[in-house]
Amino acid sequence: MSAVLTDLQIDRPDVADGAALWRIARDSKVLDLNSSYSYLLWCRDFAATSVVARDAEGGPVGFVTGYVRPDRPHTLLVWQVAVDAGHQGRGLAAAMLDGLARRVAAEQGITAVETTITPGNTASERLFTSFAQRHGATVEREVLFDAGLFPKDSVGQEGAHDPEVLYRIGPLTDLSG
Repeated sequence: MSAVLTDLQIDRPDVADGAALWRIARDSKVLDLNSSYSYLLWCRDFAATSVVARDAEGGPVGFVTGYVRPDRPHTLLVWQVAVDAGHQGRGLAAAMLDGLARRVAAEQGITAVETTITPGNTASERLFTSFAQRHGATVEREVLFDAGLFPKDSVGQEGAHDPEVLYRIGPLTDLSG
């Protein structure tokens, strides 16, 4: 962990973190906000493939949620990455992503990471592109879910959701500390 992050601890989330993860996601104003219930379930059922960053008092200030794909057991799908506004710009998202990939590779043998990013989300594009570079991996991109697959908005118009572009990153060749 870099010197600017020494005051933070990165570990597994637990159910008690669910409400804080929901708040961080809500306050990000860029993530699709899931129900508060889903964050509780995520902290219970997918703690082994997720991380939470805690401040000196133990409160969550960032998280990465993910799961190992059932049909691709060597692939970690990263669902959401969020950092509380007061802790942004310190490399926390990258540190959490690196730590999660390292842990899940050691425990479950993943060799690839996938995520989806909406066009124009430059922060996420940079995060995952630089992750691939740090770990000697290539990045393949393709539209996974076209905008037309999402439900129409409240007035019946399509395009309420941008397309989701799949980023396939691998093989991961260097996950050392």
